[in-house]
Amino acid sequence: MESQAGSAKDNTPEKKPIEGDLDDEPDETLSERLWGLTEMFPESVRNTTALLADGTTAGVKLMYSFSRSAFWIIFSSSIILFAPVIFEVERAQLEEMQRNQQKQILLGPNTAIPGSGGMPLMPPPLHRT
Repeated sequence: MESQAGSAKDNTPEKKPIEGDLDDEPDETLSERLWGLTEMFPESVRNTTALLADGTTAGVKLMYSFSRSAFWIIFSSSIILFAPVIFEVERAQLEEMQRNQQKQILLGPNTAIPGSGGMPLMPPPLHRT
């Protein structure tokens, strides 16, 4: 086994230090590198890009503000307009349920069933042949 491990070590190339290593240069941040790259573009391209970035930022802020206002107006208006309708429908259903309970108490259990005609159910007549 030692011969295999020794041969594996022999096959791997050793890492040699790179000549002219750049350790002596100070590290740059990403923003410093991007700022340095701007020097390769003409002034008109840089100005146009800055205007485009500023316009996009302002547009996004404006759309966000508008969407917040629009959502609030739509939500509050729908609550004001539809809440009374919902309450009235619920009240009507409650009154109908109370009427059906009163009928059932006064006239018997079969009268509260819709379509029964108010008559209790009777068995069909028997036919003799």
